[in-house]
Amino acid sequence: MRTSSRGQVDPFIVMDVMERARAAEAAGRHIVHMEVGQPATPAPAGARAALAAAMASEPLGYTVALGLPDLRARIARHYRDWHGVDLDPARVVVTAGASAGFVLAFTALFEAGQKVGLGLPGYPSYRHILKALSLEAAGIETAMEDRFQPRPDQVGADLDGLILASPSNPAGTMLDRAALSSLVQACRERDVALISDEIYHGLHYDRPAVSALEITDDAYVINSFSKYFSMTGWRVGWMVVPPDHVRIVERLAQNMFICPSHASQVAAQAAFECGPELEANLSLYRANRQMMIEGLGAAGFPRFAPPDGAFYVYADASHLGADSLDLSARILDEAGVAVTPGLDFDPARGNTMLRLSYAGAGDEIAEGLDRLARWANGR
Repeated sequence: MRTSSRGQVDPFIVMDVMERARAAEAAGRHIVHMEVGQPATPAPAGARAALAAAMASEPLGYTVALGLPDLRARIARHYRDWHGVDLDPARVVVTAGASAGFVLAFTALFEAGQKVGLGLPGYPSYRHILKALSLEAAGIETAMEDRFQPRPDQVGADLDGLILASPSNPAGTMLDRAALSSLVQACRERDVALISDEIYHGLHYDRPAVSALEITDDAYVINSFSKYFSMTGWRVGWMVVPPDHVRIVERLAQNMFICPSHASQVAAQAAFECGPELEANLSLYRANRQMMIEGLGAAGFPRFAPPDGAFYVYADASHLGADSLDLSARILDEAGVAVTPGLDFDPARGNTMLRLSYAGAGDEIAEGLDRLARWANGR
């Protein structure tokens, strides 16, 4: 049967690494997982209890396409509490994870063939979703010296859109208010639609992340319950859009997704009230981050930009070989540690880089660093 060129996207390599690690575990090996941004903690207890109560009393059928009104109002309050932004709940769209948010945003904003800029290294699914929607992903090469974030002078007039991520994946670096404001201004001057990926907000260590909504209303902001709220598999997120875009996005959401999972929305609303548990999770990541910063040099990876947020380090591995795909396979086979090749995040320059996640339990991160050190020093 025929296929489309739009469907010929590259694999999401980290998922392939996960499958190889799973196969190794099925064969009886203990693998330390440093490849995926999967929180070691479960969904908050209050979220799980709220869903159990709802399941006992409600049918949990379709909701309206934009999401439960009470959840949208609670998300709007979240922006007041965290960012000092007075947000109209009507601008909030609940989505089937951040991934659905990107599909809705790209479809609402761009015509087929238009060009959307994104920093490299960057989240690979940006590129793949853009291609599947007949859009052109325009990679912007960033540097470790710029903490792997784009500069305003790299926002060309040939772009129709720009995706920013702060904290970023894979590097975990953040844009401060001045840097984000400069990029917002560059987009405004060049008529470039701005999409701000804020799914790692809440996972910060020295200073809070700045939301694009603190600077402008002329942006699409995408967030998720996956990371800070430890709800990856629940597939629920949200986006905030300009007032005159709400109906456009609503019509797309009605037809593409009908509605987000009712069950996940119930749990998500309750998760907002689980602050102490979520902050305890953050303490785990903070300790893991410090362990990584102190231990990576001994583990054979001395060059990286220290992460401001999220739970990743993007490390230079050029001294260990020039093929990060092969290198990650060797580390899995020989050291029992799953890490992600940089090629997932930067097809042109990622061959010498690896991403290491510290989202797991502290004892597993310590074990992974010890295995990496023994492997690197015993080569």
